[in-house]
Amino acid sequence: MASISLSDPAVRSYLVYSGVLSLKVLAMAFLTAKQRYKKKVFANEEDAKSAKGVVKLNDPDVERVRRAHLNDLENIPAFWILGALYVTTSPSPWLATTLFRVFTASRIVHTIVYAVKPLPQPARALAFMFPMGIMWYMGVTVIMHYASAL
Repeated sequence: MASISLSDPAVRSYLVYSGVLSLKVLAMAFLTAKQRYKKKVFANEEDAKSAKGVVKLNDPDVERVRRAHLNDLENIPAFWILGALYVTTSPSPWLATTLFRVFTASRIVHTIVYAVKPLPQPARALAFMFPMGIMWYMGVTVIMHYASAL
């Protein structure tokens, strides 16, 4: 049975990058608010009234940030689960740390090229596909590791 120890560099790396990703998800709410106040468009009447703006649910700039946030909410929780399972397979600390770093950096780049400074494709697609590939790799590794013990 695999044991998890905080002295394992792969586990510590997972915890560090999970923390960074958690803060990134939280920061997206502030990025959305910043865009709403910049454009003076809000989702709720009371917010629009207090900020002297309007209610508008389809502002393209606000919706772009919201879609980036939604994309994080669709992908980062899967990373938390797969990464936690992956560290139970006793991976190479170097490989695990590299996977966690590339995943985290790619998710940050994805937000930049999607919501902060939109760039033409394939920038966003690459920033999406690298972390997706990492999650698939970790998931398949977990399945193969534990399926062999069945």
